[in-house]
Amino acid sequence: MTAVVVIGAGPTGTCLLERICGNAPRSPQGRVLDVHVVDPHPPGAGRSWRIDRSVAPRADSAAGDLTVFTDVAGAVPGPSLADWLGREPGYSASRIEVGRYLGDAFERVVRGAPASVRIHAHRATAVGLTESAGTQRVALSTGEHLVAHAVVLAHGRPDVPPAGAETADVVFAARHGLVYLPGGRTAELDLEGVRAGEPVLVRGTGRALCDLAALLTVGRGGRFAEGRQGEPVYLPSGAEPLLYVGSRRGVPHHARPGYRAAGPPPGPPRFLTAATSAGELRQAVAKELAYAYYHELFVRHPARTRTSWDAFEATLTRAEWGGKEIRALITKSVPRFADRLRLDRLERPLHGMRFGDLAGLQRWMHGHLGTDLARRADPAFSADLMMIHGLLAARAVLATEVAADPWFQGLLGPVADGPSLARQAELRALAQAGVVTFLGAEPRVVPDEAAGAWRATSPTVPGSTTARTLIEARGPAPGAGRSTDPLIAGLFAQGACREVSGLLEVCLPDRRLVTRTGAVHDRRFALGSWTVGGLAGFDGPGGAAPLLREADALARTVLAQAAGSRLHAAA
Repeated sequence: MTAVVVIGAGPTGTCLLERICGNAPRSPQGRVLDVHVVDPHPPGAGRSWRIDRSVAPRADSAAGDLTVFTDVAGAVPGPSLADWLGREPGYSASRIEVGRYLGDAFERVVRGAPASVRIHAHRATAVGLTESAGTQRVALSTGEHLVAHAVVLAHGRPDVPPAGAETADVVFAARHGLVYLPGGRTAELDLEGVRAGEPVLVRGTGRALCDLAALLTVGRGGRFAEGRQGEPVYLPSGAEPLLYVGSRRGVPHHARPGYRAAGPPPGPPRFLTAATSAGELRQAVAKELAYAYYHELFVRHPARTRTSWDAFEATLTRAEWGGKEIRALITKSVPRFADRLRLDRLERPLHGMRFGDLAGLQRWMHGHLGTDLARRADPAFSADLMMIHGLLAARAVLATEVAADPWFQGLLGPVADGPSLARQAELRALAQAGVVTFLGAEPRVVPDEAAGAWRATSPTVPGSTTARTLIEARGPAPGAGRSTDPLIAGLFAQGACREVSGLLEVCLPDRRLVTRTGAVHDRRFALGSWTVGGLAGFDGPGGAAPLLREADALARTVLAQAAGSRLHAAA
């Protein structure tokens, strides 16, 4: 007998299972592989895409970009979400529709498994992992034990308890009878204590804000109508709270482009390599993004440039990004200000800006969101999309060869991991209706003991805002070592794994677990965004997500490992 245990049956586990089945026919004839998939939640949808919700926000990716079936050579293609729904590629699906698609995809994989693979789904939680003479033994919450030759941790980001400032806010809330909701999965927050009509401070302007706003507006009886120009207009129910929102950047993440690139994405990085030092990192990344952006502008939209690409490329390659020579080159070669790449404004759009009051800031924000919506819907600005591809290519290099920089991570999310155009338009409608008010950049939220509330200030605008409710619309800081997941906590207690910057450490590229001593375990693997080098999501702008290719490579590794050993009996 040969067996593998995959812990997690959500999108990551489903992708891996599909790739195990896709690669299994290459295994020696006559050998049967038992694959045990463990998850307490419905297979396919897992915890994050559950379909048992009364209200579910929309997904952030276009239906045509969501798929758990890879496009690697020789693979049998499966349907994207758009194909499965019979919708246009740009359709904005609900999270319930995505969950149903994932459940069907899991069943499709099971039905199509080759004769050499037997799949066993266990609706349980993995609570322990031990070994004896190389045999891996997984304890389940049902009392059952699974014996395998290899184990893959493929569940989502494990829960972690509040830490640092969040702990202080928990204590402050308890002392004054306030409502504090720490970072986590937005769809699982208990929002019953958030009162209608009262101010609520919200930290975070990413996709979690869109989820939270949907639950507190449409989820409470509000609705969107179509405006005179086709834009959404929010009609309140009266049950909504008033959301006062701030973040480091002060503005929502950019919407995802609503079109596909006319040409192929840029090739592998040109300036960012394994030899790039920490001190050279930002310069190399900036040049990667500039190269991807301006190459698209010059090649696809030459009427908006004044020099040849060859001449521009030569200077861009040689000169320092941000220096006088580059600035002069861009001024001469790209006449329209809207066509010039401003990485500083992408990183800190409100830097140096001051408004006389919140009303002035809101007027600017409404215009900013309108501009973002128009630009991200228009293929004339396809240079933005190519820059996103360049950003993702740089991310792949950083994940495997260069120490990640917080500056880069702070750029990646706002530029490449924002909401869909539809969700961004709804957020703007909520702002125009006065349900969402933006506080500005670098907000400082402090407990006010005298007022028995939190007080928020920002250098962007004078004055302060107080509220008796504070919600973290952002994921908790990475902290695999603090996880409340019994399996992960047990592995850390045993010294069977360790973390780097809050992420579970794996040895790349084969993704084997690294122990406390630095040894590499040859039969334990981990895949997902909470691991070193792991990329989130089963979508990609105009193409397959990196997760699908990671799953394919890991499936080959696990199959090769399993092929070298048989299990004779359960210990």
